[in-house]
Amino acid sequence: MAAKRFTHRFAFSRAALGAMAFCAAALCVAPPAGAQPPGVTIGVTLSSTGPGASLGIPEKQAIGMLPPTLGGVPARYIVLDDATDPTTATKNARRMATEDKVDAIIGSSTTPACLAVAAVAADTRTPQLGLCPFVPSATQMRYVFSLPQSVAVMADAVLDDMKAHHVKTLGFIGFSDSYGEAWLKDIQARAVARQIQVAPVERYARNDQSVTAQALKLMSANVDAVLVAASGTPGALPMNTLRERGYKGRIYQTHGVANNDFLRVGGKSAEGVILPVGNILVAEQLRADHPGRAVAVDFVKRYEAQYGAGSRNLFAGYAYDAYLVLDRAVAVAAKQAQPGTQAFRDALVAAIEQTRGLAATHGMINVNAQDHSAYGEDGRVLVTVKGGKWTIN
Repeated sequence: MAAKRFTHRFAFSRAALGAMAFCAAALCVAPPAGAQPPGVTIGVTLSSTGPGASLGIPEKQAIGMLPPTLGGVPARYIVLDDATDPTTATKNARRMATEDKVDAIIGSSTTPACLAVAAVAADTRTPQLGLCPFVPSATQMRYVFSLPQSVAVMADAVLDDMKAHHVKTLGFIGFSDSYGEAWLKDIQARAVARQIQVAPVERYARNDQSVTAQALKLMSANVDAVLVAASGTPGALPMNTLRERGYKGRIYQTHGVANNDFLRVGGKSAEGVILPVGNILVAEQLRADHPGRAVAVDFVKRYEAQYGAGSRNLFAGYAYDAYLVLDRAVAVAAKQAQPGTQAFRDALVAAIEQTRGLAATHGMINVNAQDHSAYGEDGRVLVTVKGGKWTIN
């Protein structure tokens, strides 16, 4: 599938540009008066179409809201649609890294596509800020970062709630891909300490139209609760099927479904569903002194002013958080090297690894050289769908 592509460049005043200086080879040289210094180019590959569209569309909308600079440097964004296809995501990332010579890549929207981009990022030594939860391999870790809360961070919140409500048997149904597999492995490992038995285990594809057989197996096991490990609107299918068949137990979802499209598709079946989410989804419900509340509330107000009341979602927040991380990191890297060079990309990676205490839409971002995941426990809250709305437990 051919990728959909558009670029936009932001213009700045001659006076502002003339005031900027860039460092190269440890020597800072101010550009001649009136000359435009090299700008930063950011590649973005998102799932604007396909099964992951309910994630990719708000991410694209958030990218369109970004200011015209990063770290005081003019910014250009190249945005491509990968249609929720890892192969297309690979092609997009390869094109941006080798032809467009981007300084960093943001994306993609789903775990399989993110992993595809990570392979390219590592191979081309281009920093990647993934917008989906995944753990890069040891060979990819140098250049690859993941903004969303890790599966481990979110799984602990879910399992703690299960233990508090005396869940002893847990049925699992998840995507038959890397996202579902990551959740299954993590839940199975962590459930042991809480004396929760995970069985039966069922899987389905993102494009499946029916999971009746899987739902009947879960129900015949008479489990206390079911965890659906999916993302976007396809995550509603097992939940709807279970409720239609009369399942009365607790249903848990992952943060991959935390958007209003999921509530629309889930309808009454979503009532009572429990899931861990980022703080942005319930920004106004956070305590007044929460360190990330101000940033989350401000972004929600601006996003909903443009896209409508109730349009907030985790995924737009992840895209904006990528901007916040890059904004701070570019300011540091631009003092050491010129954008468009490998030296700048390496300086950018080093600067991202130094991100500490950065208030963002989901909480506080902290990154280090050993852990390239952005959020810890303060970047999550457990919510229940009540009256068709997200409510903090």
